[in-house]
Amino acid sequence: MKKITIEPISRLEGEGKIEIFLNEEGDVVEAFFQVVELRGFEKFCEGRPVEEMPRITPRICGVCPGAHHIASTKAMDAVFDVKPPAVATKIRELFYCAHILSSHILHFYFLAAPDLVVGSAADPAKRNILGVIEAVGLDIGKKVIIARKYAQEIQKTIGGKATHPVFGLPGGISKPLLEEERKQIEEMARFLVEFSKFSLEFFDNLISNKKEIADLITGDIYRHETYYMGMVDKDNKVNFYDGDIRVVNQEGKEVAKFKPKQYLDYIEERVEPWSYLKFPYLKSVGWRGLVDGKESGVYRVNSLARLNVADGMATPFAQEAYGKMFHILGEKPSHATLAFNWARLVEIMYAAERLLELATDGEITSKEVRIIPQGIVGEGLGCVEAPRGTLFHHYWADKEGIITKVNLIVATGQNNAGICMSIKKAAQSLIKKGEVNQGLLNMVEMAFRAYDPCLACATHTLSGQMPLQIILRDLHGNIIKKLSR
Repeated sequence: MKKITIEPISRLEGEGKIEIFLNEEGDVVEAFFQVVELRGFEKFCEGRPVEEMPRITPRICGVCPGAHHIASTKAMDAVFDVKPPAVATKIRELFYCAHILSSHILHFYFLAAPDLVVGSAADPAKRNILGVIEAVGLDIGKKVIIARKYAQEIQKTIGGKATHPVFGLPGGISKPLLEEERKQIEEMARFLVEFSKFSLEFFDNLISNKKEIADLITGDIYRHETYYMGMVDKDNKVNFYDGDIRVVNQEGKEVAKFKPKQYLDYIEERVEPWSYLKFPYLKSVGWRGLVDGKESGVYRVNSLARLNVADGMATPFAQEAYGKMFHILGEKPSHATLAFNWARLVEIMYAAERLLELATDGEITSKEVRIIPQGIVGEGLGCVEAPRGTLFHHYWADKEGIITKVNLIVATGQNNAGICMSIKKAAQSLIKKGEVNQGLLNMVEMAFRAYDPCLACATHTLSGQMPLQIILRDLHGNIIKKLSR
């Protein structure tokens, strides 16, 4: 049996590898997405004061610290049994829309566009943001840089830092928004709305002019029929900050809708010996392995999943883009994994429109930004839609407010089974009779890249001496030898 190893895998946050096994005829019999790094956040948060959590957990990741900060702050509210004033909630959401924009812009233009614009088979030296700018022109490159800069500046204005924010407090936020700051945010929000329109037009032109890209998106190589999970508001519209968790099946039928604090009634986590990343699945369906279909409890989160579970978008331009996307894809829910990239652009539009709505809200500069907690419940759950999907922060604390237990279920973990399935199917579809080249291997990587995985977020084992197990198997899967440390 021949083995192909892709390590390190590129254009993602964290460390991972792909191993592909070929039979004697050179066809793919198995492929594994392995997470090989260890983190310790669930354990070393124990013993810390709960109010430190929104400052500790953003250090999980430099790409999505805003998501961890807001989820942690909401969990902290629940531990102290305090509801923030309305304006504090609005300012948190204002910050969070900017965070979604920053992350989605980064992924689409810097991580996904090199494959879509430059080409999956292009010289690896060209498959990067510089190659994209060379292909589309300097003016477009400047727009992208300015848009992401504005999203970062808004986060800094509200959060205290563009990365690793520090403004969330139990019962509210650390400071009100000044009128001068509001005006600056409004101006940047107007630019971001126009940039979002441009991005949708850019993608529309891309798939119109590059038939091979459109065929890849709608074809079978990257297609998987799974369940989908995401947060919706009272009208079943996409919401990043607050709402109920909705699950739909492969035909789009609602199979569950629950409050975030009920997540343990619906989600189970599984461990496999060959990865440090867990495999969450739907409890009601059960685990059937890395397969799709109604009998498998595998579900997916992230941008496309959110649009799949929702009945629409809550802002006009995003709703128009939502309708157009599903019309062209020809189905809802869509099972086209590469369409996660398209869905991110729809969400960029929504985040920009919602950002502008909040920036022009008459209440947004109110000084009533915090209610001081009066007691402690001891257990709290915070949930948001991170850029990569549904994020749960669950804390337990003693009567003194000291953390005794932490459970984090992050988006990339929930997509782990889907990523593994996508990599295997892509490898089996693309690699035939042992013919392998750089372009084909990059197309295998495109299978995981569509999920925008964040591996630092997803693994929580304490670092230090890493437990290691190596299993050697024959062609039929029988174990020949085990080595462990």
